[in-house]
Amino acid sequence: MRYILQVCTGAWAASNYAAGEIIERIEGISSRIDVVKVIIGWSTDATLYREVGAFLHDRDIQMLLWLPCLSEIGGIAQPDETRDVFGNEIVVPLAQPGEDFAFCCPSSPRNIRIVESLYEEHFADCGFDGVFLDKVRGQSFVAGVPGVLSCGCARCQKAFIERGVDLAKVRRLYEERGDAFFDMRSYPMDGAFELEDPTAQRFFDAKGEIVAASVSELCGHFRDKGLIVGLDLFAPLVSRFVGQNYALIARDADFVKPMLYRRTEAPAGIGYEYALFGQHAPAARRPAAPAMDRTFLDAQLEAVDQAPCERYPGIEINYLADIARTDADYVRESLAAVREHDFDGAVLCWNVMEAPDEHIEAIAGLG
Repeated sequence: MRYILQVCTGAWAASNYAAGEIIERIEGISSRIDVVKVIIGWSTDATLYREVGAFLHDRDIQMLLWLPCLSEIGGIAQPDETRDVFGNEIVVPLAQPGEDFAFCCPSSPRNIRIVESLYEEHFADCGFDGVFLDKVRGQSFVAGVPGVLSCGCARCQKAFIERGVDLAKVRRLYEERGDAFFDMRSYPMDGAFELEDPTAQRFFDAKGEIVAASVSELCGHFRDKGLIVGLDLFAPLVSRFVGQNYALIARDADFVKPMLYRRTEAPAGIGYEYALFGQHAPAARRPAAPAMDRTFLDAQLEAVDQAPCERYPGIEINYLADIARTDADYVRESLAAVREHDFDGAVLCWNVMEAPDEHIEAIAGLG
């Protein structure tokens, strides 16, 4: 099976590792498994990428820039902010080292230009073969109901109207129904839920269309430069709340990486995100939280078939005691499932620099 490695260098001005450390780690892993790409970023240390890139290209391994799009760019630029449908700023009660999870407006042309300009200014001459676009979504229940009911800025109000959705009606509906706004008629494993109220349903459908339009523009921009384009996506079950409709968002990408994170107690962790839905809309009718077992993983892998491009499921192999308590058996089970479903390969996430050696042994042992 082919593998893509992820290396987190640190955010913008930060540099967590020296180039030599990264090269040594990649060399040790790639000598044991078939590594075809390395996703690395998003420190602006050009010298680091040139040195790592020279090593990778000498071994016919492609280097892709890990580039956040609708979040984190506030750390280096001044994007147009997002608002909830009530017109308020969205408060994010969470941050992790290098990530603030503060999402900006998905319909803003200025925000798209910022992402494109960041690449040109800091990364264009570093030898990248492609870009891996992260944070291509709206806010999740991490910021409560206001996070999910966004963006409601004047620009997005117009974008919703063009798609037949009046945000004033959405706002009134939530004010009248409360948690019942999110009542489910059905919630299949592919994430394409059907809400009881058609106005609420159309809001989320339109949100996915708005996000996909901006992502499509970014994909086109980078592909016109001859770059490979990959997308970081929520697992299918929790994707629609954040505006990620696989069939739409991936139509102009070369590959997607569904974050099938069953052991992550942080944003993008499947169980974590589903639990937040229950926490912030406790009275909403919805299925019970699924068990994060092999049966569930199989269902998510089947749902990934929605993506109209290459698919490299992402499995977390780093270990962090507070948010990612992985082990060798979990890694082995997850990647065995990816192989059995005959995917193009897998992404080893989200930072191989923090992956225990026994996890690498487990992967190599799969053959």
